[in-house]
Amino acid sequence: MSGMKLADFDRDVGCCSCLDFLRKSDRDVDHFLDDEFAYENMLNSGNGYHFSGYEKAFHLPGKDRAICRESPVKETAYLVRSEDADGHRMVNEYVREHNIGRGSYGKVVLYRSNKDGRQYAIKAFYKSRLAKVRVSSFETALTDVQREVSILKTLQHPNIVNLVEVIDDPDSDHFYMVLEYVEGKLVSDASGMCDGIGEDTARRYLRDIISGLMYLHAHDIVHGDIKPENLLVTRNGTVKICDFSVSHAFEDGNDELRRSPGTPVFTAPECCFGSSYHGKAADVWAVGVTLYCMILGNCPFLGDGLQDTYDKIVNIPLQLPQEMDSELSDLFQGLLCKDPKLRMSVNSAAEHPWVVRVDGPVPHFSCRCKSNTIGATGAETEIIVT
Repeated sequence: MSGMKLADFDRDVGCCSCLDFLRKSDRDVDHFLDDEFAYENMLNSGNGYHFSGYEKAFHLPGKDRAICRESPVKETAYLVRSEDADGHRMVNEYVREHNIGRGSYGKVVLYRSNKDGRQYAIKAFYKSRLAKVRVSSFETALTDVQREVSILKTLQHPNIVNLVEVIDDPDSDHFYMVLEYVEGKLVSDASGMCDGIGEDTARRYLRDIISGLMYLHAHDIVHGDIKPENLLVTRNGTVKICDFSVSHAFEDGNDELRRSPGTPVFTAPECCFGSSYHGKAADVWAVGVTLYCMILGNCPFLGDGLQDTYDKIVNIPLQLPQEMDSELSDLFQGLLCKDPKLRMSVNSAAEHPWVVRVDGPVPHFSCRCKSNTIGATGAETEIIVT
């Protein structure tokens, strides 16, 4: 271990799609999120689970952040759970169709609005139970969800999944995030039999990832869990970043963090010691691992277990095929530089020769809140994201 002691994070090792990723464990929350109606029956059965005191639980204290959205997120303070004429479960205007995936704290379910006819991805939570799941010494899963909602309320970008509505009835233990439904696939699904997706497709995806991440970093937001599973691909091939459950917003450009990032195999070397690190640089490392997975079909640093994986991340040099394109190799060396002070920034990546080879520099955006100009060079533009 070269004399370095890695932090012994409490993480599980498990399969995560066909690429054998390591992922954080959902076991603490699966048992009460698998069937929301069964859980509600348990609440009403007198078995010791009671809800109280969560009025306005999802409004975080602190300085208000600039809002980029053209229109605010709809906030609904009432909840009606019912069934339609065909027996389908409903939440307010939304009719349940089927499960479509899993977020950090449970299932994501497809609903259709009976007002506009559109489909939405809805994440459902139980506030009292999230409050009992500790994710660090000072925070619970409820804190993560609060933070995710607070951040998404401010954002609007074509490469970030849009939050449409929050349903938070102060008299109910239920909480819902109504999100844009991306009817496509996950980036991780695109690799088929783990042979990679090819440089051309990976370049297109990477440009969208960089665009969304530049926007976030310009607004002092660190995603914290960039990986193929959190990258949705629309039917027209646009990538949208999702799952902000471990994201953080900062003031005055200070992105220093102590809490470990979301998923072990995408963890930057400086995050493996349990000390503070800079979140933006850690995001860039995760982008590098994601690009490696997209092109080569596996992770660059994957051990036999958790500690072996961290050992490889910290100590094993990056291995690249000798026949790899020289510009792509240079990009990997920049993104996956083990020294965060020497690591490429996301803005530099946006101008890298391999990234700009086909379509030129990643487009610049001037956000609606006008607090920051987002682009590879930092030059002021008048383009508005809508």
